[in-house]
Amino acid sequence: MFPLSEVSNLAQLLVKWYAMVVRIRFGKGPKVERKRRKNRRVAMAFASFLTPAAVMAGALGLWRLAEDPHWTSDFAIREGIFSHWQVWFAFAAVLQTGSHFLNRYGRAGADLTSSN
Repeated sequence: MFPLSEVSNLAQLLVKWYAMVVRIRFGKGPKVERKRRKNRRVAMAFASFLTPAAVMAGALGLWRLAEDPHWTSDFAIREGIFSHWQVWFAFAAVLQTGSHFLNRYGRAGADLTSSN
């Protein structure tokens, strides 16, 4: 076998043992570019889910608000922070605002990419 003084690591030992080196060459792929708005589709997808979530939060806020004068049945959440109608309306407003800004971000480059 080979003296260990000539070999500094296991990879060199295996290369000397098998006396064969395999080189893999990959062709040049597409050029990687850094685009400013590369997540537009993801932003549009999340924005499309935030609006129905805001509507559901608003509906829960209305349910809780209508439960105080006994216009509806008992609200499902009896205690805790989510038992207040103000929290549900604030949550709906935050969700809708997020949806608005994500839509603006997603559609900002649409006029630049269209060639019509």
